[in-house]
Amino acid sequence: MGAGPELVYGVPRDVLMGDTTWRGVRTANVDAILARLDRGAFYPRSAAEADTTIKQLIPYLILRDADRIFLMKRTRAGGDARLHDLYSIGVGGHMNPGDESIPLCLEREWGEELAADFVPELEFLGLLNDDEVEVGRHHLGVVYTADAAGRPVAVRETDKLAGAFEPIDVVRAVYDRMETWSQLVLDALADRTYSAPPESHA
Repeated sequence: MGAGPELVYGVPRDVLMGDTTWRGVRTANVDAILARLDRGAFYPRSAAEADTTIKQLIPYLILRDADRIFLMKRTRAGGDARLHDLYSIGVGGHMNPGDESIPLCLEREWGEELAADFVPELEFLGLLNDDEVEVGRHHLGVVYTADAAGRPVAVRETDKLAGAFEPIDVVRAVYDRMETWSQLVLDALADRTYSAPPESHA
């Protein structure tokens, strides 16, 4: 008997965000949205990816080593053709049944995507949204940062990804070839003021 469809966690957009929207990393006025993250359910991934009324939650980690950032490039062997050949600075993915929390989901993704003999301490950065592109309309990023502190890290699935710590000027040099979410996070890291719109009371 074959396995069933992949199930991913999502929250109805109107429940999660009301009539608010923004583009980029938002750190101010996020408590109300964070409090509603648990008001979702697991949906078949194929259905969720076709339904913009559902926001799938994506834990998303930016890994640094002092002033370097872990930069990855997705190959054409990856599962999502929309992301082929694009650069990324985010480690993460969908929440599946068995993921008891967002940090634990990110720990699982860390172990699946990266080869390292440690699990980093996570620091919450903000919520990432971009309704201007197809991928973004279906997802909400819950963004964390962490510091490798000199410890080695490598990509695990070398057929799907290449990656290494790179100086910020190298990362910025491929900005135009980054997936949109990584561009928005890099913008936020460059501007620690993190401008955010006021909370809307829908």
